[in-house]
Amino acid sequence: MRIDILTVLPQLLESPFSASIMQRAQDKKHVEIQVHNIRDYSTNKHKNVDDYQYGGGAGMVMSIEPIALLIEKLKAERVYDEIIYMTPDGKILEQQDCNQLSLLENVMILCGHYKGVDERIRENYITKEISIGSYVLSGGELAAAVLVDAVVRLIPGVLNDETSALTDSFQDNLLSPPVYTRPPEFNGWKVPEVLLSGNTKEIEKWREEKALERTKTRRPDLLKD
Repeated sequence: MRIDILTVLPQLLESPFSASIMQRAQDKKHVEIQVHNIRDYSTNKHKNVDDYQYGGGAGMVMSIEPIALLIEKLKAERVYDEIIYMTPDGKILEQQDCNQLSLLENVMILCGHYKGVDERIRENYITKEISIGSYVLSGGELAAAVLVDAVVRLIPGVLNDETSALTDSFQDNLLSPPVYTRPPEFNGWKVPEVLLSGNTKEIEKWREEKALERTKTRRPDLLKD
């Protein structure tokens, strides 16, 4: 999988992709992540990538020209399955979205900034708009990092135990059950006996019951379907 990220602040994306699972995924060639600086495509001598909005109002708007030039350059090199715009008014990201995106080959992500991007970019290039929550960040870079992390970990071979991702919260519209590790007792707090029993059938039953119980208590909205 190849992911191209378009941003005015590429330095914000250096750390998220240079450690742990994301770094190993790139080292193993499971994913190629390329970060592109939109300023490099500005035709303005000062390399500006924003301007005042028509009609007046507070806040600057990301200019259409450098973004369009960069998108066209990348599209000339390969076919993109999705061109995603990270924006607060996009669709709230859910696990099923990540599952679907992990199956794609080429994805482009545009990070919003300032007051937003010239609407003509959204109308003519963007195929999917995503938000990571009902709040506003200073820019789309951190949101893009969240999206990439959530998607890349689902690619076969990225996690050491590929079944781990299949039992994560939200995969079956349920939250994950409680988990425990050694020692079996600490400060008088004990691990549930069933988890120590070695009875796989009973352990799975316990986990299903606890997952449903936790979901009903914490995220009943997930059970509406």
